Amino acid sequence: MPQEPTQTTGKAPRSDANALRRAEIGREKRARTRTAILQAAFDLFSLEAGLFTRVEEICAAAQVTRQTFYNHFDGMEGLRAALTHELSHDFLIAVTAAISPLDDAAERAAAAILHYLGKAASDRKWGQLMVNISATGIIFGMETYLQAEQTVREGIAQGVFTLTDSRLGRDLIMGATLSAIVTLLREQPGPDFSRAIAQRILVALGVPDNRARQIVAQQLPVVSID
Repeated sequence: MPQEPTQTTGKAPRSDANALRRAEIGREKRARTRTAILQAAFDLFSLEAGLFTRVEEICAAAQVTRQTFYNHFDGMEGLRAALTHELSHDFLIAVTAAISPLDDAAERAAAAILHYLGKAASDRKWGQLMVNISATGIIFGMETYLQAEQTVREGIAQGVFTLTDSRLGRDLIMGATLSAIVTLLREQPGPDFSRAIAQRILVALGVPDNRARQIVAQQLPVVSID
């Protein structure tokens, strides 16, 4: 006699469902481990001597083995890059959104500088970590590095910066801002220090001194971070 066709319910077999659940649990565990490593790295790198943090110290703080560490990161360079992205990406996006309505590239540059200095002054752990991370990699991370050069290129095109090489302007902004963060963390200068730094950077970029003074005296656009 012909067999009746087997009816399907549309549900995955139990073995497949269990396999999917095990895979999901594995992904969740991997994500938690990665987060623990990044948190341990943040805590250690944000110390004044954090520049010299070793893999072994991070593993001990995160309570993972060296093999587990290397399952997530190819080494300290990869960890630093990931940590820098975690700590700077959202802030850069927020700052860029806040200053984008400003037509003048000099105003955008000054506002960005002041926001980064303000962030470091109000969140000293973040500031110290950025100093330590930048000492052995790209200052403030690749995204911020590229955005700074883009702003300089726009300023050159507008004629507000007299430089002919955007890399020179980028390095002026990034290097002076990083050095100023070190001063903020170690010496606690007066309240006018950050604006004075931003003004001198603008002058170095080719903005007349009076105009630079006006720009840094303006009210900063508000940065909103969700």
